[in-house]
This record gives sequence, structure tokens and C-alpha cells, in this order.
Amino acid sequence: MRMAFTTLPTFLSITTTTTQTPLCSLHLSPSRKFFCPSLTFKNLSQSSFLTVKPNNSVACKVKSSMAETKNNVVVEVFDKEEIAVSLAEYVAKISNKFTKERGAFTVTLSGGSLITHLRKLLEPPYFDTLEWSKWHVFWLDERVVPKTHEDSNYKLAYDGFLSKVPIPPGNVYAINDTLSAEGAADDYETRIRDLVKSNVIASSSNGFPKFDLQLLGMGPDGHVASLFPGHPLVNEGKKWVTFILDSPKPPPERITLTFPVINSSAYAVLVVTGAGKADAVHSALHGSENSEKLPVALVSPEDELKWFLDKGAASKL
Repeated sequence: MRMAFTTLPTFLSITTTTTQTPLCSLHLSPSRKFFCPSLTFKNLSQSSFLTVKPNNSVACKVKSSMAETKNNVVVEVFDKEEIAVSLAEYVAKISNKFTKERGAFTVTLSGGSLITHLRKLLEPPYFDTLEWSKWHVFWLDERVVPKTHEDSNYKLAYDGFLSKVPIPPGNVYAINDTLSAEGAADDYETRIRDLVKSNVIASSSNGFPKFDLQLLGMGPDGHVASLFPGHPLVNEGKKWVTFILDSPKPPPERITLTFPVINSSAYAVLVVTGAGKADAVHSALHGSENSEKLPVALVSPEDELKWFLDKGAASKL
């Protein structure tokens, strides 16, 4: 069921009955009550949609009307166990789109719990039908540690996902863990540039690489990749890949894609769970124009940004 509004109501309440009610109140199962408020984004038009999905998720969709917010923003709230199901469906859809259109699918991974949320891709129908041989896998950021180290995002992804799918090893682009942070960042950027030249990675009109899909998580402080609130790297505008030696979250040495690269991607996903991240979610989606934006609020891909939230992360919306 999809309903279009001139503006979203003050809040949308999921309550317990199934009788007809005003548009501001939609009724589903007895045990699932939460709120999806009016989402206000700077420079966004008033064209908004509410979607109630069969799995009892709620989607608030806001379409951009300004060039600087070049994307559609979709926010969906799920029971935690439903996130992996919906995420697998979404990733598969994007993968199929680009393998059909370009003959390749370029995707970036992050650390944290994201790999766990990709687990449904290891099951039918996705495992058996996705064109894994056309996947090219990169990292949004990486800790400068050996690939066998427990802090390595590569190890996390390999153990939980990559070792279980038939992606050719040559299509998995880990950092050179024998180099310094600066050397690893320069090396990674050089490899990405070569893949743009060979058309494995598309090129954006602004000259930056255009990854097909960026899969991001978010820290409680609102950081994405290794771009932390108040850190100068948030404002890096020229480099494709840069390094950090003083990460406020250990380990301190990391490499990271920069915002021009993140925002030149076609699609981006933010998977955020847990009540401990609710303040940052609220700030990103409702932040004051006069306050400094959290890094997560700066994510703005070319085509669509989709938030996958559980009810804890959405609890302050």
C-alpha cells in the first residue's frame, strides 16, 4: 500500500487495529508500535511518500528537488531480524541492474556489523542467481593492520562473506597491508584509478570514480568510513583515498575513501541498528541548519541513499 501526501503528517503511529482511520494513523500488528515522524531535509521538495511493506516495515521516502541534494532519500524502519532480508533484496536488485547494464558490479564494504547483515545473500535465491563472477569488491575504509589481524575489515568480510561466495579472488581489492598508512592510501588510489581507466569502475561526470553501490555503517558519533566528526579529513575535496594516523576509535592508523568518492557513487546504503545510535540518526535526519553536520549527514550519492534502521536506531525520530 502506498499513499502520497503533500507533506508528511507530524507522526505516523503503528497501532493495534485494522479498521479504517485517518491517513496519519496506519494499523498493523498488535506488538509493533513505533513512529515515523515528518522528515525535514534541507533543500528537499515536499514530494513525499509513505510505504507500508508486507513485512511490517515502514518507509518514508523524500524526493530531492535541488541539484546539491542530487539523490532520493529513503528511510526504512524494520524489526532487526528483517533488515538482512530487505538488504539482500536491495543489494541483489542493484547487482542485477549493473551486471546487466555494464557487465560488472562494483561495491564497497565497511566494517562493523555490516557483514552480518549481508548474510541472507548466502542463501537462496540470491546465492544461486547472482552473477558473482561480475562482482568487484572494495573497502570504504580499512585499518592498517595485517589481513589476518582481528581488527582487519578484510578479515571480517572474508570470514563472514567473501569466503562463502564465488567471487574471483582477483576481483577483491584489499589494501596492501605491507605499506604505511600513507603508502597504502596512495597505492589504493592508484589501483582505483587504473580500474576507472579500464572501465571496471565507472567514472562520474565530476571526474571521481562512480562505484555502483556503497554499503556503509555508522558509529554512535555519526562517523562513516573513517571520517570522524570534526576531523579535517571530512573536508578533503581532491584525494580519492586518504589516510588517518589519529583515529579517535582504535586502531589509530587507517585509510579511507573521501566524501567526493562516496558521494559520486550511484547508490549508497546506511545500515544502522541499536538505540545507542538514535541520537546520531536524529541529528542526521533532523539536524539544525545552523549546527555542524555529522559526517553521516553528508552522505549524498548520485541516485539514491537508502537508510535501513531498526526500531532502536529510529527511536528518536
